[in-house]
Amino acid sequence: MSAKQPVQQRLVAFWGVLGVMAIVLFAIVRLTPFVISALEAGLDVVQWIAFAVNIIVMAWSEGYRGFQSKFSPRVVARALYLYRHPASLGTQLCAPLFCIGYFDACRRTKVGAWVGTTGIVILILLVHQLEQPWRGIVDAGVVVGLSWGLISLIVMAVKTFSAGEYLVSPKVPDRYNNG
Repeated sequence: MSAKQPVQQRLVAFWGVLGVMAIVLFAIVRLTPFVISALEAGLDVVQWIAFAVNIIVMAWSEGYRGFQSKFSPRVVARALYLYRHPASLGTQLCAPLFCIGYFDACRRTKVGAWVGTTGIVILILLVHQLEQPWRGIVDAGVVVGLSWGLISLIVMAVKTFSAGEYLVSPKVPDRYNNG
């Protein structure tokens, strides 16, 4: 980060990334006890196979494809955008939501954020209906994917802010770049 940027813009960018990281960490902390409970109860052969397959699938789909390849780079690019461009007080306060893409984003990014969140909420409601050990088995994959995601957020933030340039587009509508 450049020393020329106002401290407030540095704090807003930091809050944007840190807030998203906190949301991910909160989910990891909330789900981990269900995984531990399932493992402590013991799994049969079929359940161990489901456990292993789920972890591999979620690491690839949620961790690598979802977070590392798409979500984390965009979140950090949008945080860098906040760092470089003064924002309204509302945007500053809601910087994590801005970084996710809920508002002041291109249509595709906004739709993706809202549809993705809706899908996650529906999946959470469905998984809550599962009994142990199946809930723990499903949550194990989610914890692995989210952990990968958290690490990718940290790495991407360090890379992006060390380079001082966008590694991907922040997906901000053109009207924000004129003037």
